[in-house]
Amino acid sequence: MRGRTDLIDALTKYFEGHIAKHKVNISNLLDNHVAIAEHPDIVETLDKELDLMSSYEDKLSVLKKYFVDKETNKKELLSD
Repeated sequence: MRGRTDLIDALTKYFEGHIAKHKVNISNLLDNHVAIAEHPDIVETLDKELDLMSSYEDKLSVLKKYFVDKETNKKELLSD
């Protein structure tokens, strides 16, 4: 079932990429909030970024908990 593994890998990378993107955005806002004119409400903007980041963290966690472990367990059972 190579297709399943490829899809899980793609989703993992997709979620991790979005987490990294929002982490950089948050760090940038925390370090350079004075220079960013298009974000007049820094706290609200940070809250939105954290919300998006946590959403991808949750998705990654669910993917790993319910699908990655099953794939690993299946491979271990087949190799026994």
